[in-house]
Amino acid sequence: MTALTLTPVRVRPRRPAGVTVAAGFLALVVLAAALAPLLAPYAPDAIDLSASLAGTTGDHLLGTDSSGQDLLSRVLYGARTSLIAPVLLLAVAALLGVTLGVLAAWRGGWTDALVSRATDVMYAFPGLLFTVLIIAVFGTGMTTSVLALGLAYTPTVAKYTRSLALSEARKPYVDAYRVQGMGGTRICAMHLVPNLARAVTGYLVVLFGEALMSLATLSYLGFGAQPPSSDWGLMVQEGQAAIVQGALLPALVPGTAIAAVVVSFNVVGVWAADRLGRQA
Repeated sequence: MTALTLTPVRVRPRRPAGVTVAAGFLALVVLAAALAPLLAPYAPDAIDLSASLAGTTGDHLLGTDSSGQDLLSRVLYGARTSLIAPVLLLAVAALLGVTLGVLAAWRGGWTDALVSRATDVMYAFPGLLFTVLIIAVFGTGMTTSVLALGLAYTPTVAKYTRSLALSEARKPYVDAYRVQGMGGTRICAMHLVPNLARAVTGYLVVLFGEALMSLATLSYLGFGAQPPSSDWGLMVQEGQAAIVQGALLPALVPGTAIAAVVVSFNVVGVWAADRLGRQA
C-alpha cells in the first residue's frame, strides 16, 4: 500500500471584529477627506454671523461655530491636514531614524556610541518641549511643526531600527554578500533595510495616532496650524470659548473626530504591527 502524505494547510487567523470596524471607519474618514469639496455643504471659511453657534439643524447637521461656519464642512476639510501632516511627520522621522539606526548598528564602535548618546540626549527633553523650542526659533506654522516633531520622533525610530538592524546584520546572507565583494553601503541599501521595512512600517503605523495627537496639541496651543485653517486641533481651541456660552458642539465635534481617529489607528496599528512583525 502507498502511504499518503498530507500537506499541512495554513489557516489564516481571522481578523478581529474591532480591527475590521476600526479599519472601515478609517477608510471612510480618508474617503470623506478626499471628497471634501463634493461632500461639504459649505465652504470651510464661509462666515454667517446670523447662524452663530447654531445647533444641529437641517442646514447645519453638526451645528456652527461662533462665526457661523459650518462644523461639518470644517471637519471634512480639516481631515486633510489632520491626516496628511502625521504622514509627512513620520516620513521625516523614518528617513532620519532609519538612517541613524542602521548606521549605528552596521558601523558599531564609536559611531554606535555617538548615535546612542545623541539619541539619549534628545530623550532627556520631552518631545513637546523640544518641538516648542524649535518653533520658538523658527516661528509657528504647520510646516515648522511637522519638521520639529519629525526631529522629536527621530530618536524613537532610530533606537527601534538599531535593535532590529543589530540582529539582521548578524545573519548569514550579510557575510555571503561581503565575500562576494559587495560594499557595506550597497548591502544595507539593497538588502538589510528592505528586510527591516515590514517591522519598521508596522511600528510607524502604531506611532501614527500619537503623531496626529501631537500635531493637534500644537495647533490647540497656537503653535501649529493658524487661522483660517480647519485643522481639528485649532478647531478645538477656537470652540473652547463657546463652552462658556453653553455651546458644546464647536469643541466637541473636532475633539470627537480626533479621539475616534486616534483610537482607530491605535487598534489597527497594533494589529498591523503584530502581523508585519511575524512576517518580517
